Amino acid sequence: MTPTVLLLTPFTERFMQRLHQHFHVVDASSWPDILTGLQGQEAQIWAVITSAVKGVPDEVIGRLPQLQAISVRGVGLDQVNVSLARAHGVSVASTTGILSDCVADLAFTLLLAVSRQLIPADRFVRSGQWQQQAFPLAARVNRKRLGILGLGAIGRLIAQRAAGFDMDIAYYGRRPKADINYTYFDDVCAIARWADYLVVAVPGGPETDGLISSDVLEALGPTGVLVNIARGSVVDEEALLQALRTRTIAGAGLDVYMNEPCAPQPWQGLENVVLTPHIGSATRETRQAMEDLVLDNLIALQQQGRLLTPVE
Repeated sequence: MTPTVLLLTPFTERFMQRLHQHFHVVDASSWPDILTGLQGQEAQIWAVITSAVKGVPDEVIGRLPQLQAISVRGVGLDQVNVSLARAHGVSVASTTGILSDCVADLAFTLLLAVSRQLIPADRFVRSGQWQQQAFPLAARVNRKRLGILGLGAIGRLIAQRAAGFDMDIAYYGRRPKADINYTYFDDVCAIARWADYLVVAVPGGPETDGLISSDVLEALGPTGVLVNIARGSVVDEEALLQALRTRTIAGAGLDVYMNEPCAPQPWQGLENVVLTPHIGSATRETRQAMEDLVLDNLIALQQQGRLLTPVE
């Protein structure tokens, strides 16, 4: 019997063709209410496919008695209640490892763009101002101090890129890493005070909500730069906006926000922030590999009784 999969978020046509070859599909990606839309099909659902941004509502997990697995496109699991899933005997898989390089690339791109004022410089040339005056001096990146919050797979790749710029690297986490020689901090304000650049690469969720507070931004100081490629919830957004307006910090590069897609109004007029629309993994190569792994996890579970990349 072919298992039935509940799809909660849109995927590419290529992915959908593969998905339909292996499973029956209930496409709920456009439904305003999942449980209402299922209308008695709850007992047929064997697996759920979703994204890290969309997640799975707790009430959906609890109402699918035959649910065996949740396969997530992405690595941030703050929108998937893993503990609740396990309590119901449901395994969770993510696309760990595949997107780390692209996210690390974007983190360093944002760091460089803020430091070298690339967005204002582009406008400066396009507007013809270069013919009247010289562009203001920017900040050097090489041989500066980089603090990384969260030295997981993405954090380590950011550190590798920073090493190519001869940066002094330190990190913050719940505990020091035995295999790492970088300086370790157990206090966020302390590493912010030490750093020229602070890159946020911790998981989202209750443990990290508001981790970047006004105190941390004050510690980072008027020459410091914040980069966030983790989750919007990790940063107190109002405190950050105030710090940017008052030049409490020099600048910020952001790929994630509290409410996505975010409205542009709060950021208008701030020349010291570079904004991207949550595109850390958004390359053709990486997204295709992520989609392949989402489906390959479920095929492996069906055929071999195991997920390829289960969440530990």
